[in-house]
Amino acid sequence: MTEPGPTPPQGPGRAAGEDPRTSPTRGRASSPPPRTLFSLFPGTRRLPRTLPDALARSGRQLPPPGPNMAPLGLLRFSPRLRASARGLSGPRAKGWVCYFSTSTRQHTKFYTDPVEAVKDIPDGAKVLIGGFGLCGIPENLIGALLKTGVRGLTAVSNNAGVDNFGLGLLLQTKQIKRMISSYVGENAEFERQYLSGELEVELTPQGTLAERIRAGGAGVPAFYTSAGYGTLVQEGGAPIKYHKDGSVAIASTPREVREFNGQYFLLEEAITGDFALVKAWKADRAGNIVFRKSARNFNLPMCKAARTTVVEVEEIVDVGSFAAEDIHIPKIYVHRLIKGENYEKRIERMSIRKEGDVKTKSGKPGDNVRERIIRRAALEFEDGMYANLGIGIPLLASNFISPNMTVHLQSENGILGLGPYPLQNEVDADLINAGKETVTVLPGASYFSSDESFAMIRGGHVNLTMLGAMQVSKYGDLANWMIPGKLVKGMGGAMDLVSSARTKVVVTMEHSAKGNAHKIMEKCTLPLTGKQCVNRIITEKAVFDVDKKKGLTLIELWEGLTVDDIKKSTGCDFAVSPKLKPMQQITA
Repeated sequence: MTEPGPTPPQGPGRAAGEDPRTSPTRGRASSPPPRTLFSLFPGTRRLPRTLPDALARSGRQLPPPGPNMAPLGLLRFSPRLRASARGLSGPRAKGWVCYFSTSTRQHTKFYTDPVEAVKDIPDGAKVLIGGFGLCGIPENLIGALLKTGVRGLTAVSNNAGVDNFGLGLLLQTKQIKRMISSYVGENAEFERQYLSGELEVELTPQGTLAERIRAGGAGVPAFYTSAGYGTLVQEGGAPIKYHKDGSVAIASTPREVREFNGQYFLLEEAITGDFALVKAWKADRAGNIVFRKSARNFNLPMCKAARTTVVEVEEIVDVGSFAAEDIHIPKIYVHRLIKGENYEKRIERMSIRKEGDVKTKSGKPGDNVRERIIRRAALEFEDGMYANLGIGIPLLASNFISPNMTVHLQSENGILGLGPYPLQNEVDADLINAGKETVTVLPGASYFSSDESFAMIRGGHVNLTMLGAMQVSKYGDLANWMIPGKLVKGMGGAMDLVSSARTKVVVTMEHSAKGNAHKIMEKCTLPLTGKQCVNRIITEKAVFDVDKKKGLTLIELWEGLTVDDIKKSTGCDFAVSPKLKPMQQITA
């Protein structure tokens, strides 16, 4: 016959002295009565200070060490904890109990088969899928979805991989009904299905997409952003689905607009998912995860924004292998975890340099139209500035940054401190720029997630944005992301990059389109990327400054051309600076 234990503490709703085993409340869905520290040490008024002392005084022994056991011998009961166990005076004292636990129960469930980890994703589910281009995509989990054959998915991802890899595989099998993305890119099947009416596509500015996901994970239902004001994103009418005859079947809805401090902002709603499929580098056996280099991108915010987050990693390590301050995503966000068996880590754009590469292969500055623009654009850099450069001409201008000048290059996929293209032996699939090209970083560089990257951009912390354009208007409107019904690349991060009034926006482009069609116009005819956002235009013929109210002013002219020549090739009027000078070129 066992001796009765200590009298259980009186819980709310139970009479003094009432036996919980015969109480009317017996059988209700509730936990056993908690045991306070003092209930473990009856007859004492003083608590032990360490766990081994506590166990010895209660006639117990320290459990044998296991892979998930903390160094319990170091655990101490603080004065505050011991005071809490005795009970406090006043209204806060009621119901205050204190526990310690040696439980090894885990929140994260570990799997060995990726199909098992995703087999309960139902038809019609909304799934967040991490990655940027092909960098940091959950290859094994995407392959598992192919095997389960789930259909009618709404996929939230920055882009959809390429035709035969990544999410492109799920597009080929018609398992995706709707994409919520910022960029179609070079995925020809993605573009074909969209334009033919087979696929619904909700194009969203990249920074807005990242913030909508971050907000969803943080329980914020909506927020205001300046990105997209004055565009189809704000006005509505952007095609989400086409009829087979090319007419619009489903169009986007207008956004609510409010003015704050003289600037207009759109209301954007948060995004959450039924499931998130995420790729990380390593996890410990508690479920904490870390990412590697630029593979963090959208993976990090997506971890937090789904009811069930499934993470695949390259390696699982013991608890304690990561310093607590080095963990990128704590275990509370990770529901399922699997070690991926095979990783192709395909590189979308292999860009390398050779030892002794020179900055340019042209013999004389200005011989080449493209180089002429590049060499003028390079004069926009200033020592110590932070700059974001679009692919093509803007990025090539960085080759001409003076060695006596420091310019910190930011890439919207999560890098600050971009370096040159890598040598062949430096190529790393986890290190790409926003153009999906392989890159290196300079000493002092840092990596971060996509939502953090666009916080820098929208917040005006980037001094200079340089990008290309299809059209620019007299008052600085910019169009560079789609030709309705013909060409859809998506806005990517451009709408966010031009949204901050504190960032100088420089457009680099050829002066005229094919057939000498005007690209500098009274009013843009293509859907806008930004309204009254451009500060300077650089072409192979001229340099214009842009004033939101006064319009264009010609400030530089290429040698051999006249003002009349520029008037003939420009689709709007402009002023001529009294200090007009020959178009400048940086020297190598």
